[in-house]
Amino acid sequence: MEDHSLLLTLSISLILLLSECAAHDTISANQEIKDGETIVSQGERFEMGFFSPGNSKNRYLGIWYKKISTGTVVWVANRETPITDKLSVFKVTKEGNLLILSGGKTVVWSSDSTVKGNDRVVEVQLLDTGNLIVWDQNDTNRNLIWQSFDYPGDTFLPGMKFGKDFVTGIERCMTSWKSPDDPAPGLYHNHVDTNGYPQIFGWRGQEKLSRLGPWNGLGFSGFPTDIPNPIYSVEFVVNDKEIYHKYELKSSVIRRIVLTWDGKTLILHWIERTQEWLEYADVSVDSCGRLALCGPYGSCSINKHPPCSCMEGFEPKNQEQWDASDWSGGCKRKKALNCGYGSGITDGFRKISGVKVPDTRKSNYNASMTLGECEKVCRRDCSCRAYTSLDISNGGSGCLLWFHELMDTREYDSKQDLYLKMAASELQGQVVHHVGPNERNVVVIVFLLMSLFVLLPALVYACRKVKKRNYIKRRGNNGFVLDKKKTSLRMEHLDNLHFYNLTEVARATDNFNVSNKIGEGGFGPVYKGVLEDGQEIAVKRLSETSQQGLDEFKNELTCIAKLQHRNLVKLLGYCIHEYELILIYEYMPNNSLDYFLFDETRSLTLDWPKRFVIIHGMARGILYLHQDSRLQIIHRDLKAANILLDGNMNPKISDFGLARKFVGHDDNAKTKRVVGTYGYIAPEYAVHGRFSIKSDVFSFGVLVLEIICGKKNREFTHENHRDNLLGHAWRLYKENKGIELICESLRASCIVSEVLRSIHVALLCVQHHADDRPTMLSVVLMLVSESALPEPKQPAFFTEDFFHGHNKPFSSVDKQTITILYGR
Repeated sequence: MEDHSLLLTLSISLILLLSECAAHDTISANQEIKDGETIVSQGERFEMGFFSPGNSKNRYLGIWYKKISTGTVVWVANRETPITDKLSVFKVTKEGNLLILSGGKTVVWSSDSTVKGNDRVVEVQLLDTGNLIVWDQNDTNRNLIWQSFDYPGDTFLPGMKFGKDFVTGIERCMTSWKSPDDPAPGLYHNHVDTNGYPQIFGWRGQEKLSRLGPWNGLGFSGFPTDIPNPIYSVEFVVNDKEIYHKYELKSSVIRRIVLTWDGKTLILHWIERTQEWLEYADVSVDSCGRLALCGPYGSCSINKHPPCSCMEGFEPKNQEQWDASDWSGGCKRKKALNCGYGSGITDGFRKISGVKVPDTRKSNYNASMTLGECEKVCRRDCSCRAYTSLDISNGGSGCLLWFHELMDTREYDSKQDLYLKMAASELQGQVVHHVGPNERNVVVIVFLLMSLFVLLPALVYACRKVKKRNYIKRRGNNGFVLDKKKTSLRMEHLDNLHFYNLTEVARATDNFNVSNKIGEGGFGPVYKGVLEDGQEIAVKRLSETSQQGLDEFKNELTCIAKLQHRNLVKLLGYCIHEYELILIYEYMPNNSLDYFLFDETRSLTLDWPKRFVIIHGMARGILYLHQDSRLQIIHRDLKAANILLDGNMNPKISDFGLARKFVGHDDNAKTKRVVGTYGYIAPEYAVHGRFSIKSDVFSFGVLVLEIICGKKNREFTHENHRDNLLGHAWRLYKENKGIELICESLRASCIVSEVLRSIHVALLCVQHHADDRPTMLSVVLMLVSESALPEPKQPAFFTEDFFHGHNKPFSSVDKQTITILYGR
């Protein structure tokens, strides 16, 4: 009997011991790690606990290598809040929030990560990748709440993403330590710049120091690429959700990238034999690593002295400064580009092999174009300066175009070629073409036609004048070219958009049969059509009574043609024929949001989960327009009728006829012609003609309240007061009765917390003063997070009296210039 008892006791002890060993990489809710205690990853590669760096006596919670290079710290939690004693503890709450408590009581650092709900088990685990993860374990699955890889310090580890997440708003960048003894954020930081085609910049404070060229499919332009690489694999992802760089190890080699306290970006490999870190590469070690050292159209080479020279066909802008080794002014062309004017001789391209391509912050790119198509686009656009393949792997694909001065180019042993636009007289037989053999015949025909025009100028002039006189008077022709029959117009520089002739469009819509009409807006009627290949399209045709015209048509073409996002409607092409102005879009089978939202029967199909998806999708689409697109766009006419719904009821923003484009941070303007739709226009725009990205934020807030309530702002009435929808929502919010705003059909499906949060965010968006409203990035984050929200101020109340001169609201905009679009 005693033997059995002893055996049972030993078995239980062994089980407990094994359980303890298996859990040494994990702590559960309300468990603590005291100073002097650690947890170790399962493979014993990393360890986490409190430490003091260098000669410092301050204490920090960090993660370091366990078996190799003991003490090499890869992550620090409380970088900016050091602890001066050894009485601190680290714990995770049952809601999933990580805390560091000084003296066991005072919170000095928090991860601000929480999850709500019953029957949940929260655990913190240190992985063998060096990633510290907070897990939310419920009855059905295991979800990630928080991870240290989202908040890197000075070290970039394998498996870590380096870049920007547009959904969560998290930007993962590297920041140096202040000194070897102080892990507080230092002077230097590296991050992915998402302007133009993404690339990586190194900063010192507010000064850009260096640039790692864009990803070209094999590696970063201007950085050594080992292909094939047996040590590690690299990927660079660019899409509408995120942009990031990541590498994974393929061998037993241990590798890390570190931004040192004095500004060096080092790639280090651990050498087992010598037990030390070997410097594999310094990203910016040579003299040509300094950003834009040689100025515009200058090229740097470490094999030359001096290192800077002008590209072939260029000369120093200021020879005296250049001779004094000040190359910042750069170079200028010896011979100006012709751009097809005058002689009929077109410009060509010089192929420059083996280069780090220029700064891409002001570039455009298209992943689906061929190199030949890329050349054609650049040749036809006078502002285009150069082009190259976006991806040089597998023979090359995609198109990368520059439209400004070429900066920060250097000679490099690279497989990437740059095609630089030059005057034809500079090329001397070096003209580069990526087109078929028939181009020579085209050139001959062009010269014959030019000869004909020289011989018969009076006849040509007379014909053009007779044909175009009335058309130009009514429409204008800036940016358009006539076809050979002089009956249709094509927009210049829109090679990625299909040009449809009127016969195609008429056939697709059964000659604009009224039975195919699916709606009508300020521009004109919209028809459903079917092309010969079976593709369904939506055809928007300018009506004779429309207040919009060629300017809005051209604006929509030039805006939306350059935009690509899942929450923006896709423009397929256009047609211009005599007085016909037609836009061709992808067909949205579920019509527009107002078609469902404001109809008593159809609105029943929009339960709360669908409405929240629509709200979130709209927010992401507007964020893309404001911040993440190649052009910064202010829509100026966001309303339910301009939110289209695809087959899965996902929202797509449409109608860019009134949109405005901006460059850089010049994101506000003033106008004497206020356009938009009554009920959605921001007060500063209606009263003073000032519009900005915050004008769109206001319109978005109105839309959210309409989606929740199911009623139009401009038609809302209430038996107890005269407030509009914004005023009613504000009244309910102040009385803590916000949930009463929802329409009756949502009561069964609504998630109360989501509804209340959406109302709160909407009220923040419709505040009277533009500066009080959040950006769309903040809106997206607030919608999906559970963090505390700021208190909204009283919204701008738009009533019928406001737009009819009550209290003389039009102080700086003539009432006669206000154009209010009522739409459908």
